Amino acid sequence: MQSIFISGAGQGIGAAIARLFVQQGYKVGLYDINQSQVTSLAAELGSHAKAGLLDVTQPEQWQSALAEFVAWAGQLNILVNNAGILYSGSFEHTELSAHHRTIDINVKGVINGCYAAFPYLQQSNFARVINLSSASAIYGQADLASYATSKFAVRGFTESLDIEWQKYNIRVLDVMPLFVQTAMVQDMDAQSIKKMGVNLQPSDVAQQIYALVQKKDTVLMATHTPVGMKAKFLFNLSKFSPQFVNRLSNIWIAQKPK
Repeated sequence: MQSIFISGAGQGIGAAIARLFVQQGYKVGLYDINQSQVTSLAAELGSHAKAGLLDVTQPEQWQSALAEFVAWAGQLNILVNNAGILYSGSFEHTELSAHHRTIDINVKGVINGCYAAFPYLQQSNFARVINLSSASAIYGQADLASYATSKFAVRGFTESLDIEWQKYNIRVLDVMPLFVQTAMVQDMDAQSIKKMGVNLQPSDVAQQIYALVQKKDTVLMATHTPVGMKAKFLFNLSKFSPQFVNRLSNIWIAQKPK
């Protein structure tokens, strides 16, 4: 039986991924800084779910969590780096500590996870890493400066590691949704969410991740997968439009109504 380890699995996208993969017969690790949330969800999902504590900014917690999970599951096939945070509002009016915390969780957390998981992924007969990037990694979003920065970093890290780990037969991929209906986007202070709307559910992202895991033709599989029609449109537009057009489009998205 294949297994999947999910960071930030207590709610939102992480919880939706856990539900779907348990339904599909996987052994699922639900790990989160909020241990009570994942413990409750794992009890609901049954014997194929295991919960545990994980602060993704702490490398030693990654090591202990993965060792515990592999001892239970037998192997690690899929790592989903889902844990993330978002601060919105003007850059200069957001506390510097919030900007730093965004990088610590959204970037360093992904690096920590991949580093700690590599020995287990290398040993398994099927291995894949799915990182949660964002449509904010297509073009930097006003009032989401640190968040967009963190997701650009995840995008670049994913590309680099996908090439590096090819020799181990480990694909490293990311998904790039636009705004998803989770607690993270509630009360966001950014015009982009008002202009673009919230059209995705956590289950939409979970289904896309499951589809990526099921694909066997790894040679032709793209490293980045935008989720939802709007994210796909922006992703494709960025590839073919002149840079000034992309900039003007994002200025319009960021503009407040007069």
